[in-house]
Amino acid sequence: MRKLFVGEARCRALPARYYLLEEEASDPGSYGVQIELKGEEASVRDLGPSRQRVLELAEALARGAVTPVGLRDVVDDWLLE
Repeated sequence: MRKLFVGEARCRALPARYYLLEEEASDPGSYGVQIELKGEEASVRDLGPSRQRVLELAEALARGAVTPVGLRDVVDDWLLE
């Protein structure tokens, strides 16, 4: 799995880092997202085969300064769109 940096946001003065996860072994590719904040991390893998769509989600997470705790809820809402 490759982890590609997407962006950073401040969450209570701490830097949160956002990543696009790319599964290398799957065909077609499968993508996910990860958030890291002060030793905490959360990720959701296998969100779909569209790199662009999952990248847009990761960018939206950064714009919204979503924390690892809130990742699952935001992804669940995104999947319902």
